[in-house]
Amino acid sequence: MKGIAEITDIKKLSGKKVRITQAKSTIRKSDKQKATMSGLGLNRPGQSREHLVTPAVAGMISKVHFLVKIEVI
Repeated sequence: MKGIAEITDIKKLSGKKVRITQAKSTIRKSDKQKATMSGLGLNRPGQSREHLVTPAVAGMISKVHFLVKIEVI
């Protein structure tokens, strides 16, 4: 599994499918970060969702990269 540290530029994956897994809790995080995680479909640690990388999804991932793990499918 590749983490965000290994995927240096998420925008290079445009058009590919990725599995996003919540690695850390959103407790003590800002409301914007909580809303972004919810927008990605992640509500609790360990939960995963598959998304097609679009500019919107890439931006959301970059805002909460420290809370998630990314795996290219």
